Amino acid sequence: MNINEIKDLMAQFDQSSLREFSYKNQSDELTFSKNEGQAAVPVTPAVSTAPLAAPLQAASAPVLEPAPQAAPTAVPEVAPEAPTPAAEGDVVESPLVGVAYLAAGPDKPAFVNVGDQVKKGQTLMIIEAMKVMNEVPAPKDGVITEVLVQNEEMVEFGKGLVRIK
Repeated sequence: MNINEIKDLMAQFDQSSLREFSYKNQSDELTFSKNEGQAAVPVTPAVSTAPLAAPLQAASAPVLEPAPQAAPTAVPEVAPEAPTPAAEGDVVESPLVGVAYLAAGPDKPAFVNVGDQVKKGQTLMIIEAMKVMNEVPAPKDGVITEVLVQNEEMVEFGKGLVRIK
């Protein structure tokens, strides 16, 4: 989850009548609260030992007096990882959400490795989405300077896959 998605969620939460909101996936955990005295939980890795948040439930009794509106606690911005100085070139981003495969099969060689010359249109990897194998072509001629994903890694739209110089 990137910072823009977090900011968008914060804005939507701020405009809603919800008092608390929790979100958790394999790599992120996020909690917003408008209740006084509770701070928001920053985005954390999935290895967190925090218990799974209970689903939100609507209050069954009407509120007799309005609760004071506290501003949502800001989630600290997560600094983007600095690219390795040795890796240069343009990032080829994922065109869709799916599972990235670096080779045509488990016993096959990788489509590309660091240092390989590639031609425009050459297959860099395959992304499986809904049981369909989608080839990711090289957008230009160049040299692979970095492979940014692992084999069988789940990738999001726009995630960097490789760098081509």
